[in-house]
Amino acid sequence: MAHFQLTPEQIAAYNRDGYVIVQNFLSAPEVDKLYGIATGDEAVKKHAFDLNDQSGKKTKLTLWYTPGNDAYGLLTKSRRMVESVDWLLDGDAPVCHFHSKLMQKEPKVGGAWEWHQDYGYWYKNEFLYPDQMMSVMIAITEANKQNGCLQVIKGSHKMGRIEHGFAGEQVGASQHYVDLALKTMELVYVEIQPGDALFFHSNLLHRSEANLSDKARWSLISCYNRSSNIPYNEPSQSSTVPLTVVPDEALLQAASGGLEESSNFLEKEKDEALK
Repeated sequence: MAHFQLTPEQIAAYNRDGYVIVQNFLSAPEVDKLYGIATGDEAVKKHAFDLNDQSGKKTKLTLWYTPGNDAYGLLTKSRRMVESVDWLLDGDAPVCHFHSKLMQKEPKVGGAWEWHQDYGYWYKNEFLYPDQMMSVMIAITEANKQNGCLQVIKGSHKMGRIEHGFAGEQVGASQHYVDLALKTMELVYVEIQPGDALFFHSNLLHRSEANLSDKARWSLISCYNRSSNIPYNEPSQSSTVPLTVVPDEALLQAASGGLEESSNFLEKEKDEALK
């Protein structure tokens, strides 16, 4: 397998726009393995919970903090992921895994996500440096307008953090500032294919519509942090534990596929207690 590296143009696009799309980041066999786990793994089902949008539609997700030696953990720790994040994050301290979540938008019932910045949440965990945090979304199934693909406001990461409040069971950004951003900046629908990756800044405004199509939309979102960016209100310690990088080939070579019970899953009851 050829070693993946971001190009100078991709790094420049991330810094300018707050995101960059990398096509064919994963191979077809890798996507097939991840999809099989996503749809058939008992741990994914056991630890999944619903979040309601403002209309009452539900988005299901499974969230964990500790990447194991299962396929998803090995992808999170893979050389191509960690080195790419290292190129894009501000600072030079080691890269750490904050958490990953498997997003499960089922046909017809999968809910919307309100406009928000990830740092709109993470600020409450008392991380101080948004430029040292980011997310990587991997498409496991096709994402398009019909099934509620991600929407981003290009360049909105340069606005800094804006105020957030509750919208349904989700935390959403101030609509006033979203409207101002949309007057000034471009709205982009992130329509991507299975295996494509979206790298995006923690202050990039993004949302998604409900899935009104006949096909599910599944994606993995892994969130990263520099070890120097210490949170002062976050029970999980994962965000300051440097990752041990594994070869890209490990994902396909792993004998164990399903998520490990030692992954430190978030349960919705605990999430409610943290609000």
